[in-house]
Amino acid sequence: MTEAKQKILRCPICKTVVPLDEPNAPFCSDRCRIIDLGKWASGEYRISSPILDPGVLEDIDEATLRRAQQENDADER
Repeated sequence: MTEAKQKILRCPICKTVVPLDEPNAPFCSDRCRIIDLGKWASGEYRISSPILDPGVLEDIDEATLRRAQQENDADER
């Protein structure tokens, strides 16, 4: 691949240019990697796309029905 066609990789935290052979890629350093992990752990990052796997959706629906049934049983007591 020629120099002009190589993709520039930037650190998602500090936007520094990162060489593709960098051991911390896509981050420029271990510090930026840990900052990113902290953002995931704190809930700052979220995956907001809906679940499209039918098997997972069925499991969620069954769990919701079971929970509703348990709440109904508890209310009747």
